[in-house]
Amino acid sequence: MAPEEGLVHLKEYDIKDSNVELIGSDLDHKVKYNSAASEPAWNDGQVGVAAGLHIWRIEDFQVVPWPKEKYGQFFDGDSFIVLHSYKLGGQNGNSDPDKLGHDIFFWLGSHTSQDEAGVAAYKTVELDEFLHGAASQHREIQESPSDAFMELFPKMHIRSGGVRSGFRHVEQEEKPDVLTLLRVFKHPGSKRDSVVVYEVEPTWQSLDEDDVFVLDKGDKIFVWQGKNCSPMEKAKSAQVVHDMTLAKHIDVEVLSQTESRSRIIVEMLGGDKDSVPAAEVYQKPKPVSRPTEGSRPRKLFRLSDGSGQLSFDLVREGTSISKADLDGKDVFILDDAGKHIWVWQGAGASQAEKAVWLKVAQAYVRQLQGGDDQSAHLTPVAKVVEGNESPAFSRAIAA
Repeated sequence: MAPEEGLVHLKEYDIKDSNVELIGSDLDHKVKYNSAASEPAWNDGQVGVAAGLHIWRIEDFQVVPWPKEKYGQFFDGDSFIVLHSYKLGGQNGNSDPDKLGHDIFFWLGSHTSQDEAGVAAYKTVELDEFLHGAASQHREIQESPSDAFMELFPKMHIRSGGVRSGFRHVEQEEKPDVLTLLRVFKHPGSKRDSVVVYEVEPTWQSLDEDDVFVLDKGDKIFVWQGKNCSPMEKAKSAQVVHDMTLAKHIDVEVLSQTESRSRIIVEMLGGDKDSVPAAEVYQKPKPVSRPTEGSRPRKLFRLSDGSGQLSFDLVREGTSISKADLDGKDVFILDDAGKHIWVWQGAGASQAEKAVWLKVAQAYVRQLQGGDDQSAHLTPVAKVVEGNESPAFSRAIAA
């Protein structure tokens, strides 16, 4: 398949064509580094220097530091950049125990604007330049975050609104008739006890018997425990309520779905005996999911211009793919059985190969969508560089 085949971009990720002759050249890197060096967000004395977590939100085309007390809280109308720096500790043959590895995630809310998404992607590349090209870059979609991203946030909050709408949560003391409904659930497929607190529409149709829901009525907080919810979800929802009551001292009532009094919550959410299920079966798909592992076979592709023309060819298919199949002169794309799409950039890859890797990865995703995998666009996409591979990629290629 030719690299340019099928390049019809989704609205949120429309990447304009431009002159790419100098992309990847020494001059290109110098220009980008000088631009990155003047970005205030990267120059706090800690970025790229010490291990830790840094988060920024895109606000009016600017990269604005996110308050540390809000780490783990995101808004569905925004785009964020998250930098996780960690000590390599001998990984990838590194002998320096103090050398850092870096993962940069640009997180796109389901209602973020095209401009915000574009700035987040552009600034992610700029931050990578600031880190001398040693970072792994990850595109994160609200509806389907990667395992590596979820590992950074044992408790993730996703609220409605965003900076673009001038959104702020209404002070419930001022408007007690405003309802806020939060769904608390374990992240699907997570190997850790990662929990998601997700603001959903305050209606009884949002309820699901497998999870816990927190209803903030302004003058009182109600907790509705679905009959199949887990002890962990109960415990996490208790933490959520505790945090909410620190700001305002109001009563809290916890009700199990199996209790007859739990109907009061359904009624407050607009349900009555004629509208709710007769058997009181509440089922609503989780607003955050993950790609289905094994939804398609593992495949490794090579992007190369060694023949004088860019080509994109299948190298290997199946479970036997390993790091030995990679060649430092080219760029490779690993489809990890639908779980993740990894782009591996060899240290000796050409300027042309480096310039079009994202186009080719997106064209591959669109080709999958045109076939049998309609949810392929939710697959996390990440790029790693030879010699600076992230632990998550190392696990994937060794599998």
